[in-house]
Amino acid sequence: ELDFEAKTSYTLRIEAANMHVDPRFLSLGPFSDMTTVKIIVEDVDEPPVFTSRLYSMVVSEAAKVGTIIGTVAAHDPDASNSPVRYSIDRNTDLERYFNIDANSGVITTAKSLDRETNAVHNITVLAMESQNPAQIGRGYVAITILDINDNAPEFAMEYETTVCENAQPGQVIQKISAIDKDDPPNGHQFYFSLTAEAANNHNFTLQDNKDNTATVLTRRNGFRRQEQSVFYLPIFIVDSGSPSLSSTNTLTIRVCDCDADGIAQTCNAEAYILPAGLSTGALIAILACVLTLLVLVLLIVTMRRRKKEPLIFDEERDIRENIVRYDDEGGGEEDTEAFDMAALRNLNIIRDTKARRDVTPEIQFLSRPTFKSIPDNVIFREFIWERLKEADVDPCAPPYDSLQTYAFEGNGSVAESLSSLDSISSNSDQNYDYLSDWGPRFKRLADMYGTGPDCLYS
Repeated sequence: ELDFEAKTSYTLRIEAANMHVDPRFLSLGPFSDMTTVKIIVEDVDEPPVFTSRLYSMVVSEAAKVGTIIGTVAAHDPDASNSPVRYSIDRNTDLERYFNIDANSGVITTAKSLDRETNAVHNITVLAMESQNPAQIGRGYVAITILDINDNAPEFAMEYETTVCENAQPGQVIQKISAIDKDDPPNGHQFYFSLTAEAANNHNFTLQDNKDNTATVLTRRNGFRRQEQSVFYLPIFIVDSGSPSLSSTNTLTIRVCDCDADGIAQTCNAEAYILPAGLSTGALIAILACVLTLLVLVLLIVTMRRRKKEPLIFDEERDIRENIVRYDDEGGGEEDTEAFDMAALRNLNIIRDTKARRDVTPEIQFLSRPTFKSIPDNVIFREFIWERLKEADVDPCAPPYDSLQTYAFEGNGSVAESLSSLDSISSNSDQNYDYLSDWGPRFKRLADMYGTGPDCLYS
């Protein structure tokens, strides 16, 4: 590879010679020639170069924010020697634990460090030319976190400790060990003991084996589940760090019924909690009966509430479930016994034929009844007949038993109008003498409008 900064030009001497010369022409002189070639190296813009490909740094996890970890350096290899600015590739430092000075390349801590979370941080530092930011050089930094004793020891696992009811004094019931998240240079050394409150208990004792383990032993015999089924033993653990840390961990010990080999069979105290003579099966049967009674009570309450609910039409229900039955079937459109049809009929109309009730409505609709009326009723009668026929043949209309009965009222009452308003438009006098013939109810009118000798007004 050529480097303009190391050497800008090269001079070469090149010789060309004929490798196959005919001896007959040796006297004609040498069959070769030489020339000089000068090569000029052109300068190109190159990215900054770090003084080291990998920087190794160390820092304690107890370092405060802003602590200087180390410095990186890069330069522009071009003749222009452009100034360089530094930054950290955040893809390699997502949590932003570190910062770097853009001008000096000094790396400092930006957050508190934890060796137990991440013991080594590998980050990439970018160096960019000030005059041409597109030219970027990359340097690699490995930061090792030094451990301090900042984690207390704890049980190595969740222990399930049991003691037999027939255990003898001095019997080993559990062997425990501890772990520590810290990584001291000389390894771990743990010390076990009972807390001051549990040191003088009469049930269990603790023996430190001096090998990062301890043994739990019984101090008496005759453990009984009906008296106490669970014991809690607090154990104090101290590590060898500087300064040392300690913690209190509680060991749960259950009293169990064991076989002849000391293997726990059952640790439940239900046999002593239940009344005498009441087995587990009997208890289950009682609970099932109580549950059945509760279900029956709920069903009865629900049925009573449903009976008390008002009969409100529910659109979502099937209409067939809410049919109201009536005993009166009805006789169809010819059934006029329910009300007086005389008020709707014109007295001037006389029906020639009367439909038979023993013929179904479909057959009756085929024959059109005839009427005799004065000519001025024809338009209204035809209109009513057309409406009736449309309703009879409409498949979406209610059944024929529910069809309305149409009739033409007529020209008016046979008694004609009793109003005196018509007399205003006429110059002739109206004769109201007939009012006296209508009886006592119309006596007042006869006195007011009549022409007799006793009338009040003429």
